[in-house]
Amino acid sequence: MNERTVMKKLICTILGVAIIGSVIAMYASRPTKPAVPPVQVQAASAAQPALENNPPAQPVAAVPVTPAAAQPVPADTDNSQPAVVASATQASVRTIDPAVSQAIDSLLSKQLTHEQRRDILKKLNESGKLDQAISELQQGVASNPGNAEYQTALGLANLEKGKAMMQDDVAGGSMLIMQAMKSFDAALSDDPANWEARFTRTAIMSHYPAELNKGQEVIDQFTQLINQQESQPPQAQFAMSYVLLGDQYQKLGQNDYALATWQAGAQLFPTDKTLRKRLAGE
Repeated sequence: MNERTVMKKLICTILGVAIIGSVIAMYASRPTKPAVPPVQVQAASAAQPALENNPPAQPVAAVPVTPAAAQPVPADTDNSQPAVVASATQASVRTIDPAVSQAIDSLLSKQLTHEQRRDILKKLNESGKLDQAISELQQGVASNPGNAEYQTALGLANLEKGKAMMQDDVAGGSMLIMQAMKSFDAALSDDPANWEARFTRTAIMSHYPAELNKGQEVIDQFTQLINQQESQPPQAQFAMSYVLLGDQYQKLGQNDYALATWQAGAQLFPTDKTLRKRLAGE
């Protein structure tokens, strides 16, 4: 099978996947006005050496000097700023939709489940606010290097947008999904225990065509995820790791391992409907 056919299958497969911040301010510092020495003091200082070297023969009558009228000091108000600074300050103020801000705060929370994050992103997309959320998350990633939560949230947002684009723009949608994979890789580099990033990344990979030879890597990643889960308090979403690992074994023709995986998952999550369907052969 040629490379073009493989990529076409990859794109179509990604299309069928069902499981799948802070603001950079423009710091405009107010320019400090250069200190200008008082003219009178400067002149007096310059004249002093001449008087010392050439003292006058006769006393010089003091000439009364009328002090200059004190000039009122302008109040330090916003209106006193130079026009360029005021313009730059206004340009740096960006309006963030409160719904987008709240959604990002939720996406960054470790308390949300995988499904809850997907629902938030789906609603943002339906309301036309997903692009703004992606922009804010991109700036959050830039402002918070090493923060796995920002990288994961950005990956999920790009994934949501990429899936939505696939029907009308396959190339553009595929590019966004690949960007999402890079974000998950970055998140795992910063935090190898990030469940959301590893699960979503591996779930996408599990839908790659067989020609890309990712089957064993998918098994290894889900196995690592399950070992990680066993050291944590159980969560309902952990059942999906058993479901997808069993599915991968089945794809590779290892039906015994698939069945054993689903059974192990069902013992831990007996109420999970998907695991029960797998065991029933549905």
